[in-house]
Amino acid sequence: MTVQGSWQRAARGALLLAEDGSAVPTIFSEMSQLAAATGAINLGQGFPDYDGPREVLEVAQREIAGGNNQYPPGRGMAVLREAIAAHQKRFYGLDVDAEREVLVTAGATEALSATILALIDEGDEVLTFAPFYDEYGACIAFGRGVHRTVPLIAPEFRPDLDRLRESVTDATRLIILNAPHNPTGAVFDRETLELIVELAIRHDALIVTDEVYEHLMYDGRVHTPIATLPGARERTITISSGGKTFNTTGWKVGWLIAAPAIVDAVLAVKQYLTYVNAGPFQPAIAAGLALPDSVFTGLAADLQAKRDLLVEGLRTAGFGVSVPPAGYFVVADALPLGHPDGATLCRELPQLAGVVGIPITAFCHPEDAPAFRSLVRFAFCKRLDVLEAATERLAALG
Repeated sequence: MTVQGSWQRAARGALLLAEDGSAVPTIFSEMSQLAAATGAINLGQGFPDYDGPREVLEVAQREIAGGNNQYPPGRGMAVLREAIAAHQKRFYGLDVDAEREVLVTAGATEALSATILALIDEGDEVLTFAPFYDEYGACIAFGRGVHRTVPLIAPEFRPDLDRLRESVTDATRLIILNAPHNPTGAVFDRETLELIVELAIRHDALIVTDEVYEHLMYDGRVHTPIATLPGARERTITISSGGKTFNTTGWKVGWLIAAPAIVDAVLAVKQYLTYVNAGPFQPAIAAGLALPDSVFTGLAADLQAKRDLLVEGLRTAGFGVSVPPAGYFVVADALPLGHPDGATLCRELPQLAGVVGIPITAFCHPEDAPAFRSLVRFAFCKRLDVLEAATERLAALG
């Protein structure tokens, strides 16, 4: 097989290319184009439309004005690596070696892609929960791994633990845990986390945990990193970023924390992806991580109020709603409105109500999709006036 043919096979496996070789647009680009064409309110993609803490933004401005505009160190600037280590100790009691156990990346996206590509060989199995953040499937395919899934069961989006036990085998190289979970906002309970650790130890698998929504927890909940559980620390790659916490998604400042040998392996791949990134923004995110607890709780409280507003609007419109305990998104069931197919509804919704959402089936393999067919994801990380306008428009569906 030629290099081009090999790439095309991987791209088709990642659902990026059709069989004829043409590019397959993502559902996000399709829905964004619909929003632009119709003037619909875009609650599809998960990025805020307002700025984060002033203290964070001002540091970035000073860094740019002061000349911090060239390549930073390959592992990331010391000020950020030290802030990440301090953050893990402050919030979770984890001792982290800032010099050897932290790697700064171009967002959590690069941390995930570099980790998956570094740690799997052709034929290795990688387990995720379904629905899953779409990058997981793409990177597993590019690494020629085998993607296995365990569906989450609505409306609480918990996995069947017996099925989880059956799905992790000696062929499993990585277990990817998105906690808090995108797209559902689910938070995994202690029993589930302990089982994941138990299975990883039994089958000598590594745990990759995507924790970008770690500070966006609601109703008094507190995030529990799986790395804090007995036996998990040495086999866990913890990934997070500053984008979701501080409303700076465009800066693409993420990181991973792992044992030194794992960090070195991931760095070997990362240096050929972006090389380095975000020089002036790294000290800014470091400043953000050091902000008082009140800033973190305030950011979460603001989003909780926006969540509640959107939940009430969707219920008034006639959707069935799962109230998310974390994250950026509400999952709504369109079946009570007489719409059994969420993907079809999402393509019609800009005309019907002037709002854009994303079908949950976009985050699933075809074999898992039927269980989520009528579900739609809506983002609430928007200004209050935008959410109020969206709920008024959605009321037309009721």
